[in-house]
Amino acid sequence: MEINRATHATIVIERTYPVPPERAFAAFSDSAKKRRWFAEGEGFKVESYELDFRVGGREITRMHFSDFPACTNDTYFLVIVPNHRIVFAYTMTMEGHAFSSSQVTFEFVPSQNGTNLIFTEQAAFFEKADGPKMREDGWRQLFDALAKELAR
Repeated sequence: MEINRATHATIVIERTYPVPPERAFAAFSDSAKKRRWFAEGEGFKVESYELDFRVGGREITRMHFSDFPACTNDTYFLVIVPNHRIVFAYTMTMEGHAFSSSQVTFEFVPSQNGTNLIFTEQAAFFEKADGPKMREDGWRQLFDALAKELAR
């Protein structure tokens, strides 16, 4: 396989959800809620899901999408300020090949309309990566799934 230079991108997405920050934060910290909106999307088959939500803890998701080989999302939690901030680093792999690595910050900001969620991802994409556009589109779909989870 030819090794190319990494592609770097910063992705920022802001969404407002009509719930207080505590409720939005719980959709990240509660294993059942997080699995529903993050791992169980349409067309996905979840092989395994683990969430150890604490500083130093991990979240590991292994899933298939359509006819693609299994993809693993391996996350390490770096900073957790309950109801305010989550910072983590994650690497995505397919067939043992890392195709991206990122650091992500979620900020939960109280607003008149509920919670402004500010998402910032600083990503490096490697060979066979989805790339910044597809990654941003994927997060936007996940944030739609989060909205459905919060409406439950």
